[in-house]
Amino acid sequence: MAKGGSDLTLPSKSPLHPTSQKNYPPMATDHLATWACNLEYSDLPRSVIQAAVRSFYNWAGCAIGGSNHPASTIAHTSLAPFFGASTSTLLGHAGSGTGSRRTDAQHAALLNGIASHVHDYDDTHLDTIIHPTGPVASALLAVAEWRDSSVWGKDFLLALVVGIEAECKLGLAVWPEHYDVGWHITSTTGSIGAALAVCKLIGLPLVHTKHAIGIAATQVTGLRSQFGSHTKSFHIGRAAQNGLLAAVLAEGGYTSSEGSLEAGRGWANVVGVGKGEEGVRRGLEKWLGSGEGLGLARGENEGRWEILRNSFKPFPCGIVAHPVIDGCVQLHRELEAEGLDVRDIGSVHAQVHPLVLELTAKRKPKDGLEGKFSVFHGGAVGLLYGKATPRQYEDAVVQDPEIICVRDKIEAEVDDALRADETMITLTMNNGRVFEKHVIHAVGSLEVPMDDKMLEEKFKDQCAPVLGDGVDAASQACWGIEDSKHVARGIAELL
Repeated sequence: MAKGGSDLTLPSKSPLHPTSQKNYPPMATDHLATWACNLEYSDLPRSVIQAAVRSFYNWAGCAIGGSNHPASTIAHTSLAPFFGASTSTLLGHAGSGTGSRRTDAQHAALLNGIASHVHDYDDTHLDTIIHPTGPVASALLAVAEWRDSSVWGKDFLLALVVGIEAECKLGLAVWPEHYDVGWHITSTTGSIGAALAVCKLIGLPLVHTKHAIGIAATQVTGLRSQFGSHTKSFHIGRAAQNGLLAAVLAEGGYTSSEGSLEAGRGWANVVGVGKGEEGVRRGLEKWLGSGEGLGLARGENEGRWEILRNSFKPFPCGIVAHPVIDGCVQLHRELEAEGLDVRDIGSVHAQVHPLVLELTAKRKPKDGLEGKFSVFHGGAVGLLYGKATPRQYEDAVVQDPEIICVRDKIEAEVDDALRADETMITLTMNNGRVFEKHVIHAVGSLEVPMDDKMLEEKFKDQCAPVLGDGVDAASQACWGIEDSKHVARGIAELL
């Protein structure tokens, strides 16, 4: 018994006792930092540049569209007493009456990050369910304005790609155990992705970049238990803020372990604990390696670009519910074409991928945020309205008796043979007539992606209520970011 009456010695078989005290050589941290420092715009294939522009465009629309959500306004009002020098733009706040369109870079990263995710309408890396652009773009835009420098669009997009690739590669290295145990993978990887992106934008050398990775890695943020509350969107804003802070501290000489990702008690082994040390080692080697495999990419033939596997949401909710919503929207059109009333539906049965009921099984959501995690609400709005936009996830709609009536007729059953973007729906009318819909790949998937026209409709639908007549100029500016000679002046002022 130790002095003070407690024995703190852990038994060798304790789950808290590390199986190994060794540190791996600082391979992963060094490799990731070196890749980030050395990547040049000329290394980006045209398809990657186009994907980066689309990712930024979609993020900007989501941030503006979410700027007046209660989660955003509460955060803004609560934190306003702590705002510093007004260097960076809060998107969508022009004429909002909140009193502050600009704030310091840290709070701008936080608040724009919250706004960009609060509708759950942002992009998704389908292999990991990471929403990669939110943490990275929120930090980058804040820094680009704060530094008051002429940041060119190409430099901004290069930094954006660096951050997105880092997030997704790290996520893949610890997937799926990391997510399964309860971490919100967007924010746990987002801090590191945001830090690397800011390092790239401000031109930090290798050793400072490695330290920034460590400072970001130690700020692990995000629990899945927060899904369906304001705090889920806080994760994204906090990750952006954490990454910005990490890069600035590293620039000033603040140090961290140079093996922060791969050390025995480093980021990957701690947050990926379910994989075991050997599984973590293999994951880091596979996804942060180089060459012709799946690791960090350069050019057309080296590694795999994760940004090309990024998707855009047509519906503002958990992406696993999208196949059911897509199918119900199609069924709405069929019923409408035949003059049938949705109110005459007797039952709806959907066969779904297991993740649907793991993530979106809220049978009786009490508000809009919970509605985003209810496949039953998503199906109901698809059937009743023939669409699912942020307006269909407002509190009043979730609580509408007409929606509840349709929602209560929907049942979902797991079918392990289905892919995550697939569903089979059987709709039976009260008169016994049956309609069936097999969604092979949901709209928004890599196989049925949203094209530029669809993204623009989504952008304007979200932003017009906020920007009014300025929505067209904002849309054009975001599409034109690659050719911008001054990102902060040319884009932020329009948003």
